[in-house]
Amino acid sequence: QVELVESGGGLVHIGGSLRLSCAASGTFVNVYTMAWYRQIPGKDRELVASISKIDDTRYDDSVKGRFTISRDHAKNTIYLQMNNLQPEDTAVYYCNADVHVRVDRGSWYYWGQGTQVTVSS
Repeated sequence: QVELVESGGGLVHIGGSLRLSCAASGTFVNVYTMAWYRQIPGKDRELVASISKIDDTRYDDSVKGRFTISRDHAKNTIYLQMNNLQPEDTAVYYCNADVHVRVDRGSWYYWGQGTQVTVSS
């Protein structure tokens, strides 16, 4: 009943910018916290930024001051504006959402397919 679709990844030079988007679609009661994670092959997936239902935001220290997460509640969509990109930002970026699908069940985490971000000099 829930699908998360990411877009906006690509190849940029050091210092460049990209904007990722993630739209949640399907039938559900509510969407609570949504977040961006990233993963390098062979390493654990790590939280980059999250945004709550009331737009409370949190960032990993490595991206503070460079990345901004935002949310369009009407579209159930989140964005990640990434500025001053560095080689260490290279990863597959995944969208995550805490979704309440049915009124008689609890919420559950859902994942998107991921979008590749590559930063080169």
